[in-house]
Amino acid sequence: MATRPFDLSRFRKELTKSIDGLGIGFNDPTDWISTGNWALNYLISGDFNRGIPLGKVTVFAGESGAGKSYICSGNVIRNAQAQGIFVVLVDSENALDQSWLEALGVDTGEDKLLKLNIAMIDDVAKTISTFMKDYKSMSASEDKPRVLFVIDSLGMLLTATDVDQFDKGEMKGDMGRKPKALTALVRNCVNMFGSHNVGLLATNHTYASQDMFDPDDKISGGQGFIYASSIVVAMRKLKLKEDEDGVKTTDVLGIRAACKVMKTRYNKPFETVQIKIPYSTGMSLHSGMTDLLERKGLLTKDGNRLLYKFSNGEETRAFRKVYETNDNNIWENIVQDLVQNPDKLRQNRLTEGDKADAE
Repeated sequence: MATRPFDLSRFRKELTKSIDGLGIGFNDPTDWISTGNWALNYLISGDFNRGIPLGKVTVFAGESGAGKSYICSGNVIRNAQAQGIFVVLVDSENALDQSWLEALGVDTGEDKLLKLNIAMIDDVAKTISTFMKDYKSMSASEDKPRVLFVIDSLGMLLTATDVDQFDKGEMKGDMGRKPKALTALVRNCVNMFGSHNVGLLATNHTYASQDMFDPDDKISGGQGFIYASSIVVAMRKLKLKEDEDGVKTTDVLGIRAACKVMKTRYNKPFETVQIKIPYSTGMSLHSGMTDLLERKGLLTKDGNRLLYKFSNGEETRAFRKVYETNDNNIWENIVQDLVQNPDKLRQNRLTEGDKADAE
């Protein structure tokens, strides 16, 4: 008796009809938004021009004043708008002023940005869920917009228990409900966004570690939502006490944001970079690049100068100050060389400095 061959195409069609929300195939990100810094982009994505992907959940966590809002609610939103991506900004801290956003180059017009002041996790979840239901209901022939949700911050969101206890004057704590709610929020977003050009970028708070064997700052809200997130960047605040020419000063002229990529699927994790954010000028694209390429062995000492060898055989020798201040657009030329010849960085990913950090 002859047997009928198994029809894979039929199985695929029946499967998608029977299971709501099922996606088939790979969903690699097609849209990336720059953080406004080449070194941080590279540590996150392995590419100098790619920072935050749509279709994923990214979290920047750090202490107060570490630069989280500056990067997420400023640089990323501005760069997303430049790419035609609509931004839904959820402000749980009631701290993002229109004048501050506009000073960072963000377009606060209603056609580019929707700002929501939401205090409760449940309301954030309902907002995103309602949007995604309408988004998924659009037909394939319709031009679906690219959308980025930005939550600043997860740490300030409240649970229904928090609100109820406050109304009663009984501040007993939420008995661990918040970590569970945050985990559910992020897990559902990951599943909903995967096959669509919709992403989530959130900030969160950290607290000092009490573990002498694991001194890294801990991210508030439990480990559940960290496991669910696609990318996690931890930030620490250091004082910037040098001017634009690299001259040491006694005054604090800005912050040095020490960024460690704790989790990423696109590059080697646990790499660090310090980014300078002067109060007067803001963060530059090339900040941190000198240290990054020294660690990768692509900037080497040549007497009292630093040497970079281009792929075409040309060489650049310059003082560290020239690199730090980007004189003659030196970094534009180097980054262009690295983008055109990506194997140079792949072959130098794990230098002795990286090995020491890993140990």
